[in-house]
Amino acid sequence: MNNKKKAALFSIFAGFFLTSLKFAIGIMTSSLGILSEALHSLLDLVAAAITYISVSISDKPADKNHNYGHGKVENLSAFMESILLVVASFWIVYEAVSRLVSGHQNVEITIWSYVVVIVSMVVDFSRSRNLSKVAKTSNSQALEADAIHFSTDILSSGCVLLGLVLANFGFFVADAIAAICVSFIILYIAYGMCKKAIDVLLDKVPEGLTELVEAQLKSNPNIQRFHNLRIRTAGANTFIEVNVHFLPELNLHDTHILCDEIENGIRQVVPKCEITVHEEPNE
Repeated sequence: MNNKKKAALFSIFAGFFLTSLKFAIGIMTSSLGILSEALHSLLDLVAAAITYISVSISDKPADKNHNYGHGKVENLSAFMESILLVVASFWIVYEAVSRLVSGHQNVEITIWSYVVVIVSMVVDFSRSRNLSKVAKTSNSQALEADAIHFSTDILSSGCVLLGLVLANFGFFVADAIAAICVSFIILYIAYGMCKKAIDVLLDKVPEGLTELVEAQLKSNPNIQRFHNLRIRTAGANTFIEVNVHFLPELNLHDTHILCDEIENGIRQVVPKCEITVHEEPNE
């Protein structure tokens, strides 16, 4: 099992532990803030499972039916995660507003209320750092999305913790308000994840990547000019195509060596990329 799968599997176990713990304490205390966090963790568990499946599939090599590999499975999973988060946030807002309108604010604050939130923050910090480390070494967008997701979960847990503290002093409405704050944080996460996933699925070039490749091509003295530069990403992989012009007196062997140099130069600035260079004489 590679590091990507190990990191995703660890995230699944952590998600199952947190979901079970939060639901148990949330039901015992009737805290909407904790229950909203429990639902959030349940969706995190689903998202972690989707990520594990996607990184397993995305690592498969290209085949007859998938010439560019299976990398976009990671981006599709990120899009699915964002939809789940949107649904959860709307449910949380509905329940919180219902409590505020009805005046039903009975929340039982116990030591376990604080324990579950603090444990959640510690676990989220641990798995976020682990996912981020593996994402950087493997250039995995799915793991990177999960790392950002869980690091932001620490902030949402902080909102719930503040709501519990205020509720402990009799300000029970703070629990519902904390739940609403969590929902807005979830929506913000979902928007960023959804936008990034759609950009990749629609083959939008990542910001700054075109300029990076162009700078590398311009720095090569053997290239007279270049055109039709096209870039697309799929999961952790980047695909680059470009037409370059060389001096017409170069033979096929020399041209081939120059194309290899161009490809190696681009790979130094763009990791995990596949490059197609079409050479043309500069007439």
